[in-house]
Amino acid sequence: MTASALLQQYSTLFQPSGKPVLDLACGAGRNGLYLHQQQIPTIFADQNRTALTSIAVVSGVSSEQCWQVDFENGEQKLPANHYQGIVVFRYLHRPLIDEIKQAVCSGGIVIYETFTVENRQFGRPNRDEFLLQLGELKAMFSDWECLHYFEGIERNPDRAIAQIVCKKP
Repeated sequence: MTASALLQQYSTLFQPSGKPVLDLACGAGRNGLYLHQQQIPTIFADQNRTALTSIAVVSGVSSEQCWQVDFENGEQKLPANHYQGIVVFRYLHRPLIDEIKQAVCSGGIVIYETFTVENRQFGRPNRDEFLLQLGELKAMFSDWECLHYFEGIERNPDRAIAQIVCKKP
């Protein structure tokens, strides 16, 4: 299942009138913009100011919904119990996993997809710090209710990924 299909299938778990959903390491914001179009309150977070400025130009997305942040320097933290959900695609910074888990409210959702070590056969990313070990993503959220899990090869383009949709107890 592609990232966009995964998000489309499970975005119904988010409430339009609820707390915001965080599109973490959003890049150009494709996933968050999809949520925004579904009337789901969305916060776009990335370290790239240019990407966030481009998102803010889109009709209906305010600059207050764009958060320029470098999660890897440890200077800013995700607020506890603040989000109804967090979506992460094609990004891995292991020290952030516990913050992601505590930032989602009880009953909230995480949709996470990124590359596994088997992606080396296809090229980049290919460094250990950017690649999940087999079974690692599922283990990270083993104390949450798993609604969907996939680990393997996807085609067009070829890539080795793990994806999870899980609900916080």
